[in-house]
Amino acid sequence: MSVDISVQEHHHEGPDPNFFRRWLTTTNHKDLGSLYLMFSLLMFFIGGTMALVIRAELFQPGLQLVRPEFFNQMTTMHALIMVFGAVMPAFVGLSNWLLPIQLGAPDMALPRLNNWGFWILPFAFSLLLMTLFLPGGAPASGWTMYAPLVMQTGAAFPFMIFAIHLMGISSIMGAINVAATILNLRAPGMTLMKMPLFAWAWLITSFLLVAVMPVLAGAVTMLLTDRYFGTSFFNAAGGGDPVLYQHIFWFFGHPEVYIMILPAFGIVSHIIPTFARKRLFGYASMVYALGAIAFLSFIVWAHHMFTVGMPLAGELFFMFATMLIAVPTGVKVFNWLATMWRGSLSFETPMLFALAFVFLFTIGGFSGLMLAVTPADFQYHDSYFVVAHFHYVLVPGAVFSIMAAVYFWLPKWTGHMYDERLGKLHFWLSTIFVNLTFFPMHFAGLAGMPRRIPDYALQFTTWNEMASIGAFGFGLSQLLFLYIIVKCVRGGEKATAQVWDGADGLEWTLPSPAPYHTFTTPPVVR
Repeated sequence: MSVDISVQEHHHEGPDPNFFRRWLTTTNHKDLGSLYLMFSLLMFFIGGTMALVIRAELFQPGLQLVRPEFFNQMTTMHALIMVFGAVMPAFVGLSNWLLPIQLGAPDMALPRLNNWGFWILPFAFSLLLMTLFLPGGAPASGWTMYAPLVMQTGAAFPFMIFAIHLMGISSIMGAINVAATILNLRAPGMTLMKMPLFAWAWLITSFLLVAVMPVLAGAVTMLLTDRYFGTSFFNAAGGGDPVLYQHIFWFFGHPEVYIMILPAFGIVSHIIPTFARKRLFGYASMVYALGAIAFLSFIVWAHHMFTVGMPLAGELFFMFATMLIAVPTGVKVFNWLATMWRGSLSFETPMLFALAFVFLFTIGGFSGLMLAVTPADFQYHDSYFVVAHFHYVLVPGAVFSIMAAVYFWLPKWTGHMYDERLGKLHFWLSTIFVNLTFFPMHFAGLAGMPRRIPDYALQFTTWNEMASIGAFGFGLSQLLFLYIIVKCVRGGEKATAQVWDGADGLEWTLPSPAPYHTFTTPPVVR
C-alpha cells in the first residue's frame, strides 16, 4: 500500500521530467504511431485553413481578399501540406500502430529508424511553411512545381526543394521499415496469404514509395541545378525540354496517388467485414487486385499530359492503360458489396465512413475514367472538373478512410469508447458538406472554368458560392472531430467488444500484440 501512495504523491508533483525525453527518443511503435497521427491532424488543420483562404477568395467573382500571387501560393502550399503532411503521415501512423499488433510482432523491425523518420517531418514542414515569410513568398507553381513556372520562385526556392527532400527521406524510411516488419516479423504460422488486408495494402504501398520517392528527388534536384548551377535539363533556351519535367514528375506523381489510396483500401477491407459480421468476400482476389493496381499505376503517368503534343500511339496507350485500372478497382468495390450482401449490418460511425468511402470514391473513379478518354480530356484538362475528380478520390477517399480508421481503432488505442452520437453527427456533417463542396466543381469545370485562378467569369458564381459554403461547413465540422478525439483520449465509457466482435473477432478485442489475426482460416496449433 505504501508503494501505491508514494507513486500517487510523485504523480502530483507536476509533469514528469522525462516526459520530453520519452517522446523525443521513443522507439515504441504505439508512441510513434500516435505522434504521426497527431502531426497529421495538425497539418490537416493548417492545410485546411489554406483551402479556406482559397474558397473565401472564390466565393464571389472579382479580387477581394488576397493578391493573385498569394492565392497561387495558397494552392501550392495547401496541396503539398495535405499530400505530404496530412494524408501520408496519417497512413504511416496507422501502419505503426496496427501492423505489429496484426502480425504478432513485438515492434516495428527498425525502431530507431522509425523515430528518425518521424522527427524529420516537423523540420521539413517548418522549412516549407517558412517559405511564406521569405522575400518573394512561397512557391506559386501548384504542387506539380512545373518548370519553367517554378523558376519564378524567389528566395524560397531552395528551401522548398530541401523540404521536399526531407519529406521524401522520411517516406522512404517509413516504407523500408514497414516492408522489413511485414517480411521478417510475422508470427509463426502467419503466411503472407493469411495477413490482414491492411498489412497487404501497406506492403505494396511500401514498394511503391521506395520506387517513386527517389524519382521526385531527382526531378527537384534537376530544378535546383537548372536554377543555380547553369544546367539546362528543363530550360528550352539551353536545349532542355520543359515537358521532360512533366514526364519525370508524373512518373512519381501517379503512383503517389495510389500510395494515398491503397492503405485506405486495406482499412475499408477491415471495417466492412466487421460491421457486416461476415468474412471478407474474395480475400485472394483483393490481394491480387491491390498488386494489379500498383503495377498499372507505373504505366499510366502521361494521362496527366495528354495536351502536351504526344504522338497518337502514346495517347492511345496511356488511354487504354488508364482504363484498365478500372478492372481491379471494380473487383475491390464488388467484393466490398458482396461482403455486405446478406450480412448482419450495423451502422456505427466507422461503418458509415467506410460506406461513404465506397460510394464517393467510386464517383471519383468514374470521373477519372472520363478524364482517361483522350479526346474528352482535351476539354476537361486544367478545368475545375479535374479538381472535382481528384478531391473526390482524396477527401471522401483517403481522408474519410483515415477518419473511419480512427473511430474504428480509437477504443483499441485508448481503452475508452468515443461518443457514438457525436461521431455520427460528424459523419453526416462531413458527408453533406464534402459533396456540397466538390460536386458543383464538376459543373463549373464542364462549363469551362479553369483551375488555379483567383477570379472568374460571372456565369460560374453560383457553383463557386455553393462550393465555398460547403468548404467552410466541412472545415468547421472537423473541429467536432478534434473534440471527439480529445474527449475519447481523456476518458469516458470503457471500451467493450460491442459491435466490433464480428465474425473474426477484431484486433482490438485481442491482447496486444495479438498472436494471430487472420481473415482466412486460423493457423493449426500443433
